[in-house]
Amino acid sequence: MKKRFITNLALLIFLNLLIKPFWFFGIEVGVQNRVGEEMYGFYFSLFNFAFILNILLDLGINNYNNRSIARDHLLLKDHLSAIVPLKFFLAFIYALVVLVSGKLLGYTEEQFGLLWWLVLNQFLASFILYFRTNISGLQYFRTDSLLSVMDRSLMILLTGFLLWGNIVQQPFRIEWFVYAQTLSYSLTLVTVAVIVFHRSGPVLPSLSIARSLAILRLSYPFALLILLMSLFNRIDSVMLERLLPDGREQAGIYAQSFRILDAASQFSLLFATLLLPMFSRMLRTGED
Repeated sequence: MKKRFITNLALLIFLNLLIKPFWFFGIEVGVQNRVGEEMYGFYFSLFNFAFILNILLDLGINNYNNRSIARDHLLLKDHLSAIVPLKFFLAFIYALVVLVSGKLLGYTEEQFGLLWWLVLNQFLASFILYFRTNISGLQYFRTDSLLSVMDRSLMILLTGFLLWGNIVQQPFRIEWFVYAQTLSYSLTLVTVAVIVFHRSGPVLPSLSIARSLAILRLSYPFALLILLMSLFNRIDSVMLERLLPDGREQAGIYAQSFRILDAASQFSLLFATLLLPMFSRMLRTGED
């Protein structure tokens, strides 16, 4: 087990060290330098607003599913049939809450124009993470490691071409950055879904209220933890943008420093993505 954990962790860290620093300090910094602090702060505050509420897309289901599949691989097909339609329902609730909350906060038409795309991106990212919990739960850690950097790799290629490829004559727009994320997430979602459904076989979606409530009861401790962590880490930029007269610019300046914290915190989460399914499987099989 020790050898397996160390080799898979080494691969995961290597891939993330290869991709994530360039994303944070190359692409994100490049985008901010092109659009300026004010426009980047405009994007950053909306992104964090959508990110905080994305707990409604998950409600702890991903961690619950990861643990369950790791303990019993035969649950894969049954969980897919119940959880996929449930997550679509939660996506509708999430979009509704985000847009209503944005209206209550006084967001403008310009902000809603970008917020719609960020809501879509959060939906795609949530489904990618859900399908990845099935892959890591099945103990395919190398496959999961490669998928963990696929979306960022595609974003680096797409945004890099827009930033430095001289393929457009117009000044770089923050919307292009968001569209590149949408396309990257979409391609990654198709890839990870094909892998999971190839492993599970045909799945017939079945939305049962009783089953859904049972899943949510088991997953709510994970949901509470994620919600509190999201509020702690992401609420600052939203408050800066809303409370200050020059909130957009200040949120953009704040993003420059937050980027370092965000990059560092990503690596601590890598251990959890391996340890939860691995330990769950060990407890189920009685391994030491």
